[in-house]
Amino acid sequence: MDPLRNPFAPGAGSRPPELAGRSALLEAAELALRRVRLGRAEKSQMLLGLRGVGKTVLLNRIAELAESIGYEQAQLEAPEGRPLATYLVPALKSMLLRLDRVEQARAWASEAMAALRGFAGAFKVSVGEVKLGLSEPVRADSGNLEVDLPELLLSIARAAQAAGTSVVILIDEVQYLTEDELRGLIVALHRIAQKGLPMILFGAGLPQLAALAGEAKSYAERLFDFPGVGALDLQAAGQAIADPIRDEGAGITAEALAEIVRVTEGYPYFLQEWGKHTWNQANGPEISLNDVLEASRTALAALDSNFFRVRFDRLTPREQAYLNAMAQLGAGPQRSGAIAEAMGLKVERTGPLRSGLIRKGMVWSHAHGMTAFTVPLFDAFMQRAMG
Repeated sequence: MDPLRNPFAPGAGSRPPELAGRSALLEAAELALRRVRLGRAEKSQMLLGLRGVGKTVLLNRIAELAESIGYEQAQLEAPEGRPLATYLVPALKSMLLRLDRVEQARAWASEAMAALRGFAGAFKVSVGEVKLGLSEPVRADSGNLEVDLPELLLSIARAAQAAGTSVVILIDEVQYLTEDELRGLIVALHRIAQKGLPMILFGAGLPQLAALAGEAKSYAERLFDFPGVGALDLQAAGQAIADPIRDEGAGITAEALAEIVRVTEGYPYFLQEWGKHTWNQANGPEISLNDVLEASRTALAALDSNFFRVRFDRLTPREQAYLNAMAQLGAGPQRSGAIAEAMGLKVERTGPLRSGLIRKGMVWSHAHGMTAFTVPLFDAFMQRAMG
Protein backbone atom coordinates (compact mmCIF):
# COMPACT_ATOMS: atom_id res chain seq x y z
CA MET A 1 0.00 0.00 0.00
CA ASP A 2 1.22 3.48 -0.85
CA PRO A 3 3.28 4.83 2.12
CA LEU A 4 2.53 8.34 0.92
CA ARG A 5 -1.15 7.73 1.72
CA ASN A 6 -0.43 6.22 5.14
CA PRO A 7 -2.94 7.94 7.45
CA PHE A 8 -1.31 7.04 10.77
CA ALA A 9 0.85 9.51 12.69
CA PRO A 10 2.77 8.21 15.71
CA GLY A 11 4.59 11.05 17.42
CA ALA A 12 4.64 13.19 20.54
CA GLY A 13 1.42 15.19 20.39
CA SER A 14 0.75 14.35 16.73
CA ARG A 15 -2.97 14.45 16.09
CA PRO A 16 -4.29 11.04 14.98
CA PRO A 17 -6.46 10.87 11.87
CA GLU A 18 -9.38 9.71 14.04
CA LEU A 19 -9.67 11.14 17.57
CA ALA A 20 -11.76 8.22 18.76
CA GLY A 21 -13.21 7.69 22.20
CA ARG A 22 -12.57 11.19 23.56
CA SER A 23 -15.83 12.99 22.79
CA ALA A 24 -17.00 13.13 26.43
CA LEU A 25 -13.72 14.71 27.58
CA LEU A 26 -13.78 17.28 24.80
CA GLU A 27 -17.46 18.11 25.35
CA ALA A 28 -16.76 18.75 29.06
CA ALA A 29 -13.82 20.98 28.15
CA GLU A 30 -15.86 22.95 25.61
CA LEU A 31 -18.70 23.41 28.10
CA ALA A 32 -16.26 24.78 30.69
CA LEU A 33 -14.72 27.15 28.14
CA ARG A 34 -18.11 28.45 27.03
CA ARG A 35 -19.31 28.93 30.61
CA VAL A 36 -16.24 30.98 31.53
CA ARG A 37 -16.67 32.98 28.33
CA LEU A 38 -20.19 33.86 29.53
CA GLY A 39 -18.91 34.92 32.93
CA ARG A 40 -20.04 31.76 34.73
CA ALA A 41 -18.04 29.96 37.40
CA GLU A 42 -16.31 26.79 36.26
CA LYS A 43 -13.53 24.52 37.52
CA SER A 44 -10.18 24.27 35.80
CA GLN A 45 -9.24 20.79 34.60
CA MET A 46 -6.20 18.52 34.95
CA LEU A 47 -6.13 15.59 32.51
CA LEU A 48 -4.48 12.58 34.16
CA GLY A 49 -3.07 9.53 32.40
CA LEU A 50 -0.10 7.35 31.57
CA ARG A 51 2.34 8.05 28.77
CA GLY A 52 0.96 7.45 25.30
CA VAL A 53 -2.74 7.96 26.05
CA GLY A 54 -3.00 11.19 24.06
CA LYS A 55 -3.08 13.89 26.76
CA THR A 56 -1.03 16.30 24.63
CA VAL A 57 -3.29 15.69 21.65
CA LEU A 58 -6.30 16.54 23.82
CA LEU A 59 -4.66 19.73 25.12
CA ASN A 60 -3.96 20.78 21.53
CA ARG A 61 -7.58 20.14 20.60
CA ILE A 62 -8.80 22.12 23.63
CA ALA A 63 -6.54 24.98 22.50
CA GLU A 64 -8.24 24.87 19.08
CA LEU A 65 -11.67 24.94 20.72
CA ALA A 66 -10.64 27.90 22.88
CA GLU A 67 -9.39 29.82 19.85
CA SER A 68 -12.65 29.21 17.99
CA ILE A 69 -14.62 30.52 21.00
CA GLY A 70 -12.50 33.69 21.18
CA TYR A 71 -9.97 33.08 23.95
CA GLU A 72 -6.55 34.53 24.45
CA GLN A 73 -4.31 31.60 25.28
CA ALA A 74 -0.89 30.60 26.56
CA GLN A 75 0.08 27.03 25.68
CA LEU A 76 3.07 25.72 27.61
CA GLU A 77 4.99 22.56 28.42
CA ALA A 78 6.72 22.18 31.77
CA PRO A 79 10.22 20.82 31.10
CA GLU A 80 11.75 18.78 33.90
CA GLY A 81 13.97 20.95 36.09
CA ARG A 82 13.22 24.28 34.39
CA PRO A 83 11.62 27.10 36.43
CA LEU A 84 8.03 27.99 35.52
CA ALA A 85 8.84 31.69 35.20
CA THR A 86 11.27 31.11 32.32
CA TYR A 87 8.57 29.91 29.93
CA LEU A 88 5.50 31.56 31.47
CA VAL A 89 6.82 35.13 31.18
CA PRO A 90 7.35 35.14 27.36
CA ALA A 91 3.90 33.65 26.75
CA LEU A 92 2.16 36.19 29.00
CA LYS A 93 4.13 39.05 27.48
CA SER A 94 2.83 38.14 24.01
CA MET A 95 -0.70 37.96 25.38
CA LEU A 96 -0.43 41.40 27.00
CA LEU A 97 0.85 42.95 23.79
CA ARG A 98 -2.29 41.67 22.06
CA LEU A 99 -4.56 42.93 24.84
CA ASP A 100 -2.91 46.36 24.68
CA ARG A 101 -4.29 46.78 21.15
CA VAL A 102 -7.81 46.91 22.62
CA GLU A 103 -8.37 50.54 23.62
CA GLN A 104 -10.61 49.90 26.64
CA ALA A 105 -8.06 47.41 28.05
CA ARG A 106 -4.90 49.53 27.75
CA ALA A 107 -4.84 50.82 31.31
CA TRP A 108 -5.31 47.30 32.66
CA ALA A 109 -2.74 45.90 30.24
CA SER A 110 -0.23 48.52 31.39
CA GLU A 111 -0.83 47.52 35.00
CA ALA A 112 -0.45 43.85 34.10
CA MET A 113 2.81 44.54 32.26
CA ALA A 114 4.12 46.27 35.38
CA ALA A 115 3.31 43.10 37.31
CA LEU A 116 4.98 41.01 34.61
CA ARG A 117 8.13 43.16 34.80
CA GLY A 118 8.19 42.79 38.57
CA PHE A 119 7.60 39.04 38.38
CA ALA A 120 10.29 38.58 35.72
CA GLY A 121 12.78 40.61 37.72
CA ALA A 122 12.10 38.70 40.94
CA PHE A 123 12.66 35.37 39.21
CA LYS A 124 15.53 36.58 36.97
CA VAL A 125 13.80 36.28 33.60
CA SER A 126 14.35 38.83 30.84
CA VAL A 127 11.15 40.51 29.67
CA GLY A 128 12.81 42.85 27.17
CA GLU A 129 12.04 46.49 26.51
CA VAL A 130 8.30 46.92 26.24
CA LYS A 131 6.27 50.06 26.88
CA LEU A 132 2.55 49.80 27.39
CA GLY A 133 0.46 52.89 27.96
CA LEU A 134 0.91 54.64 31.29
CA SER A 135 3.96 54.16 33.48
CA GLU A 136 3.06 51.84 36.36
CA PRO A 137 5.03 51.02 39.50
CA VAL A 138 6.58 47.55 39.52
CA ARG A 139 4.43 44.89 41.23
CA ALA A 140 4.47 41.12 41.87
CA ASP A 141 8.16 41.33 42.73
CA SER A 142 8.44 39.87 46.25
CA GLY A 143 10.11 36.67 45.05
CA ASN A 144 7.42 34.56 46.73
CA LEU A 145 5.53 32.57 44.10
CA GLU A 146 2.47 32.17 46.30
CA VAL A 147 2.19 35.97 46.41
CA ASP A 148 3.53 37.06 43.03
CA LEU A 149 1.95 34.54 40.67
CA PRO A 150 -1.63 35.24 41.89
CA GLU A 151 -1.03 39.00 41.58
CA LEU A 152 0.33 38.58 38.05
CA LEU A 153 -2.46 36.31 36.79
CA LEU A 154 -5.16 38.43 38.45
CA SER A 155 -3.90 41.51 36.65
CA ILE A 156 -3.91 39.68 33.31
CA ALA A 157 -7.42 38.34 33.92
CA ARG A 158 -8.63 41.89 34.65
CA ALA A 159 -7.06 43.13 31.42
CA ALA A 160 -8.77 40.35 29.50
CA GLN A 161 -12.10 41.21 31.11
CA ALA A 162 -11.68 44.86 30.13
CA ALA A 163 -10.92 43.76 26.57
CA GLY A 164 -14.10 41.68 26.45
CA THR A 165 -12.22 38.41 26.10
CA SER A 166 -11.15 35.44 28.24
CA VAL A 167 -7.85 33.69 28.95
CA VAL A 168 -7.02 30.01 28.94
CA ILE A 169 -3.66 28.69 30.12
CA LEU A 170 -2.73 25.20 28.94
CA ILE A 171 0.20 23.42 30.60
CA ASP A 172 1.47 19.98 29.63
CA GLU A 173 3.59 17.78 31.96
CA VAL A 174 2.31 19.60 35.05
CA GLN A 175 3.87 16.97 37.34
CA TYR A 176 7.26 18.59 36.65
CA LEU A 177 6.26 21.85 38.38
CA THR A 178 7.83 22.29 41.79
CA GLU A 179 5.56 22.27 44.84
CA ASP A 180 6.00 26.06 45.19
CA GLU A 181 5.08 26.60 41.53
CA LEU A 182 2.04 24.35 41.76
CA ARG A 183 0.95 26.04 44.99
CA GLY A 184 1.28 29.50 43.44
CA LEU A 185 -0.76 28.43 40.43
CA ILE A 186 -3.50 26.92 42.60
CA VAL A 187 -3.71 30.03 44.80
CA ALA A 188 -3.91 32.23 41.69
CA LEU A 189 -6.74 30.22 40.16
CA HIS A 190 -8.57 30.18 43.48
CA ARG A 191 -8.49 33.97 43.75
CA ILE A 192 -9.47 34.38 40.10
CA ALA A 193 -12.47 32.08 40.63
CA GLN A 194 -13.48 33.98 43.76
CA LYS A 195 -13.52 37.25 41.81
CA GLY A 196 -15.35 35.76 38.84
CA LEU A 197 -12.63 36.76 36.37
CA PRO A 198 -12.48 35.15 32.90
CA MET A 199 -9.49 32.81 33.20
CA ILE A 200 -9.35 29.01 33.21
CA LEU A 201 -6.53 26.48 33.16
CA PHE A 202 -6.27 23.10 31.46
CA GLY A 203 -3.32 20.98 32.49
CA ALA A 204 -2.16 17.47 31.73
CA GLY A 205 0.10 15.17 33.65
CA LEU A 206 0.85 11.73 34.99
CA PRO A 207 -1.58 10.10 37.45
CA GLN A 208 0.32 11.27 40.54
CA LEU A 209 -0.58 14.88 39.69
CA ALA A 210 -3.84 14.77 41.65
CA ALA A 211 -1.96 13.86 44.83
CA LEU A 212 0.71 16.48 44.14
CA ALA A 213 -1.94 19.17 43.75
CA GLY A 214 -3.60 18.09 47.00
CA GLU A 215 -0.28 18.21 48.83
CA ALA A 216 0.41 21.69 47.46
CA LYS A 217 -2.98 23.05 48.55
CA SER A 218 -5.69 21.13 50.37
CA TYR A 219 -8.51 22.84 48.44
CA ALA A 220 -7.11 21.81 45.03
CA GLU A 221 -9.68 19.02 44.73
CA ARG A 222 -12.46 21.62 44.95
CA LEU A 223 -10.77 23.90 42.42
CA PHE A 224 -10.03 21.32 39.71
CA ASP A 225 -11.71 18.46 37.94
CA PHE A 226 -9.30 15.58 37.30
CA PRO A 227 -10.65 13.64 34.30
CA GLY A 228 -8.79 10.40 33.64
CA VAL A 229 -7.43 9.67 30.17
CA GLY A 230 -6.91 5.95 29.69
CA ALA A 231 -6.62 3.31 27.02
CA LEU A 232 -9.46 3.21 24.49
CA ASP A 233 -12.17 0.61 24.83
CA LEU A 234 -12.49 -2.10 22.18
CA GLN A 235 -14.93 -0.16 20.02
CA ALA A 236 -13.00 3.12 20.09
CA ALA A 237 -9.65 1.38 19.53
CA GLY A 238 -11.06 -0.43 16.52
CA GLN A 239 -12.51 2.81 15.19
CA ALA A 240 -9.13 4.56 15.56
CA ILE A 241 -7.63 1.99 13.18
CA ALA A 242 -10.46 1.02 10.85
CA ASP A 243 -11.90 4.45 10.00
CA PRO A 244 -8.65 6.02 8.67
CA ILE A 245 -7.98 2.91 6.58
CA ARG A 246 -11.46 3.03 5.06
CA ASP A 247 -11.15 6.78 4.46
CA GLU A 248 -8.18 5.97 2.21
CA GLY A 249 -10.25 3.47 0.23
CA ALA A 250 -8.66 0.37 1.76
CA GLY A 251 -9.92 -2.27 4.16
CA ILE A 252 -8.90 -4.44 7.11
CA THR A 253 -10.15 -7.87 8.15
CA ALA A 254 -11.84 -8.39 11.49
CA GLU A 255 -9.01 -10.70 12.58
CA ALA A 256 -6.34 -8.15 11.70
CA LEU A 257 -8.18 -5.39 13.52
CA ALA A 258 -8.65 -7.54 16.61
CA GLU A 259 -4.93 -8.37 16.68
CA ILE A 260 -3.90 -4.71 16.55
CA VAL A 261 -6.29 -3.87 19.38
CA ARG A 262 -5.03 -6.85 21.41
CA VAL A 263 -1.31 -6.18 21.06
CA THR A 264 -1.60 -2.42 21.68
CA GLU A 265 -4.03 -2.86 24.59
CA GLY A 266 -5.94 0.12 23.18
CA TYR A 267 -3.25 2.72 23.96
CA PRO A 268 -3.53 5.51 21.37
CA TYR A 269 0.19 5.97 20.70
CA PHE A 270 0.69 2.25 20.14
CA LEU A 271 -2.38 2.10 17.90
CA GLN A 272 -0.80 4.75 15.68
CA GLU A 273 2.54 2.90 15.62
CA TRP A 274 0.95 -0.42 14.68
CA GLY A 275 -1.34 1.26 12.17
CA LYS A 276 1.60 2.92 10.45
CA HIS A 277 3.73 -0.22 10.18
CA THR A 278 0.83 -2.46 9.22
CA TRP A 279 -0.17 -0.11 6.40
CA ASN A 280 3.39 -0.07 5.07
CA GLN A 281 3.64 -3.87 5.33
CA ALA A 282 0.42 -4.67 3.48
CA ASN A 283 0.10 -5.06 -0.28
CA GLY A 284 -3.59 -4.18 -0.07
CA PRO A 285 -6.28 -3.41 -0.82
CA GLU A 286 -7.24 -5.23 2.41
CA ILE A 287 -4.98 -5.60 5.44
CA SER A 288 -4.79 -9.20 6.67
CA LEU A 289 -3.89 -10.83 9.97
CA ASN A 290 -0.57 -11.93 8.45
CA ASP A 291 0.20 -8.29 7.59
CA VAL A 292 -0.29 -7.33 11.24
CA LEU A 293 1.86 -10.20 12.50
CA GLU A 294 4.68 -9.22 10.12
CA ALA A 295 4.36 -5.53 10.98
CA SER A 296 4.47 -6.21 14.71
CA ARG A 297 8.22 -6.82 14.50
CA THR A 298 8.95 -3.43 12.94
CA ALA A 299 6.44 -1.63 15.16
CA LEU A 300 8.01 -3.11 18.30
CA ALA A 301 11.51 -2.28 17.04
CA ALA A 302 10.44 1.33 16.42
CA LEU A 303 8.99 1.62 19.93
CA ASP A 304 12.10 0.08 21.46
CA SER A 305 14.40 2.50 19.68
CA ASN A 306 12.48 5.69 20.47
CA PHE A 307 9.39 5.67 22.72
CA PHE A 308 10.89 3.27 25.28
CA ARG A 309 14.62 3.84 24.75
CA VAL A 310 14.51 7.62 25.27
CA ARG A 311 13.13 7.00 28.76
CA PHE A 312 15.42 4.07 29.54
CA ASP A 313 18.53 6.10 28.66
CA ARG A 314 17.68 8.76 31.27
CA LEU A 315 18.00 6.21 34.06
CA THR A 316 21.01 5.45 36.23
CA PRO A 317 22.15 1.79 36.37
CA ARG A 318 20.55 1.40 39.82
CA GLU A 319 17.28 2.87 38.56
CA GLN A 320 17.38 0.47 35.62
CA ALA A 321 17.90 -2.40 38.06
CA TYR A 322 14.88 -1.27 40.10
CA LEU A 323 12.64 -1.15 37.02
CA ASN A 324 14.00 -4.48 35.84
CA ALA A 325 13.05 -6.03 39.18
CA MET A 326 9.56 -4.54 38.77
CA ALA A 327 9.32 -5.94 35.25
CA GLN A 328 10.30 -9.43 36.34
CA LEU A 329 7.33 -9.37 38.72
CA GLY A 330 4.92 -8.49 35.90
CA ALA A 331 3.04 -5.51 34.51
CA GLY A 332 2.04 -4.35 37.98
CA PRO A 333 1.24 -2.52 40.14
CA GLN A 334 3.76 -4.19 42.46
CA ARG A 335 4.35 -3.96 46.19
CA SER A 336 7.44 -1.91 47.03
CA GLY A 337 8.50 -4.68 49.40
CA ALA A 338 8.30 -7.28 46.64
CA ILE A 339 10.48 -5.14 44.36
CA ALA A 340 13.08 -4.69 47.10
CA GLU A 341 13.04 -8.44 47.77
CA ALA A 342 13.58 -9.14 44.06
CA MET A 343 16.62 -6.86 44.20
CA GLY A 344 17.92 -8.58 47.32
CA LEU A 345 17.64 -5.37 49.34
CA LYS A 346 15.65 -4.08 52.28
CA VAL A 347 12.76 -1.83 51.33
CA GLU A 348 14.37 1.09 53.19
CA ARG A 349 17.33 0.89 50.78
CA THR A 350 15.13 1.11 47.69
CA GLY A 351 13.03 4.05 48.93
CA PRO A 352 15.30 6.77 47.47
CA LEU A 353 15.42 4.93 44.12
CA ARG A 354 11.62 4.77 44.01
CA SER A 355 11.32 8.46 44.93
CA GLY A 356 13.77 9.43 42.18
CA LEU A 357 11.86 7.38 39.60
CA ILE A 358 8.60 9.04 40.63
CA ARG A 359 10.22 12.47 40.16
CA LYS A 360 11.44 11.41 36.70
CA GLY A 361 7.91 10.34 35.81
CA MET A 362 8.81 6.67 35.31
CA VAL A 363 6.64 5.18 38.07
CA TRP A 364 3.77 6.30 40.25
CA SER A 365 1.92 5.09 43.31
CA HIS A 366 -1.86 4.75 43.31
CA ALA A 367 -1.88 3.44 46.89
CA HIS A 368 0.51 3.34 49.82
CA GLY A 369 3.37 0.91 49.22
CA MET A 370 2.37 0.17 45.61
CA THR A 371 4.39 1.06 42.51
CA ALA A 372 3.35 1.01 38.85
CA PHE A 373 4.92 1.98 35.53
CA THR A 374 3.76 5.26 33.98
CA VAL A 375 4.68 3.92 30.53
CA PRO A 376 2.36 1.17 29.25
CA LEU A 377 4.08 -2.10 28.20
CA PHE A 378 7.35 -0.90 29.76
CA ASP A 379 7.66 -4.16 31.71
CA ALA A 380 8.01 -6.12 28.48
CA PHE A 381 10.53 -3.60 27.11
CA MET A 382 12.65 -3.91 30.28
CA GLN A 383 12.77 -7.65 29.85
CA ARG A 384 13.93 -7.23 26.26
CA ALA A 385 16.44 -4.49 27.13
CA MET A 386 17.94 -6.17 30.19
CA GLY A 387 17.80 -9.70 28.92
